Amino acid sequence: MTTPCDSPANIRAADETAVREAARLLRAGALVAFPTETVYGLGADATNAEAVAAIFAAKGRPSFNPLISHLADAAQAERLARLATPARRLAAAFWPGALTLVLPRRPDCAIAEIASAGLDTVALRVPAHPVAQALLAATDRPVAAPSANRSGRISPTTAEAVADELGDDVALILDGGACPVGLESTVIGFAGDRPVLLRPGGIATEEIEAVAGPLLAPKATADRPSSPGQLESHYAPGKPLRRNARRARRGEVLLGFGPEVPGDIPLSPSGDLTEAAANLFRLLRLADRGVAEAIAVAPIPNHGLGLAINDRLKRAAAANRTTTGSAR
Repeated sequence: MTTPCDSPANIRAADETAVREAARLLRAGALVAFPTETVYGLGADATNAEAVAAIFAAKGRPSFNPLISHLADAAQAERLARLATPARRLAAAFWPGALTLVLPRRPDCAIAEIASAGLDTVALRVPAHPVAQALLAATDRPVAAPSANRSGRISPTTAEAVADELGDDVALILDGGACPVGLESTVIGFAGDRPVLLRPGGIATEEIEAVAGPLLAPKATADRPSSPGQLESHYAPGKPLRRNARRARRGEVLLGFGPEVPGDIPLSPSGDLTEAAANLFRLLRLADRGVAEAIAVAPIPNHGLGLAINDRLKRAAAANRTTTGSAR
């Protein structure tokens, strides 16, 4: 484990001085990684096309995959996009928080078109993490920030994981501790006045439907995503991953869930979905570094945050072309 004395030089504790320096770097066009309540983001000034292009280069991210821009408050969203009544209702209920809204761009939208990957929409979020809020206020402009990892890899939930993934490709990593939610934001788009679930995430769909009504399924295809997180292969460890496993096969390490399938590495011994979500990416990374040849994951209930956990595991398994294990 990395200790304070041997932490990479570009990791700094997210105190007031470091946040001011990070804001200065962002305004100068550099890349800065910072914590949100979901995962760590790789940030760039969203109004600077060259800076946003540097995100795609650092991550090795396909240019057709749009980015989320992070905002200090909902009022900033009104200046960048058109919010109809359903979007305003969701923003009022869940901002700041783990919700991204995909909205029509205003003609004078300041966000660089490269961040939208050529679409006529922008993906916007107001994060709740105090470090992210302080950074966005100090930067005083939208910050494009996908997860701070190589494209398709496990999302980082600690500053050290960012350093492992990106090294010196990022000018500064603000260390705000482990991310409490541990899964990326829920992404909602709109078909007219009807909300569309583009990506399950840190806010359960049941909570969103209680505010906005039933969610439609997306029509976008994986080769032309309308939202981040829609690629078929994503969030992947380097080892093969098998889902819905009740015991480990030879050469596997088992990530357990609940008392019935405790596993070698428990996501949540008590079967708590919130705990499992917060632990998922950190423990996948731990299993990927271990001596086992492959990773198996216990069955996860497909409701609440379990929907988002299963979405991430499905995409992680697709990267290795593994088959879903039987629940045995």
